[in-house]
Amino acid sequence: DGYFYQIVSECLYSSKDLQGIEFIDSYVFNQAEYVRFNSTVGKFVGYTEHGVYNAEAWNKGPELAQELGELERFCKHNAANHYSA
Repeated sequence: DGYFYQIVSECLYSSKDLQGIEFIDSYVFNQAEYVRFNSTVGKFVGYTEHGVYNAEAWNKGPELAQELGELERFCKHNAANHYSA
């Protein structure tokens, strides 16, 4: 009954070097990931027909620039917290 939608944002820290940080945004609908942004790849990638359609549109629009900025704003900003834990 109903639908399940979520966005999972995560930072992967491979070393204390800030260049080794990876930002991933996963878009999930009904427990199936349909689009992912990966800062290492540098663009959105779709995994379903709807996801491919969204990824193509988002890679041409302002969504891509926003996601590229999340590595700095979200991951690098919080790196000291991650390493101190």
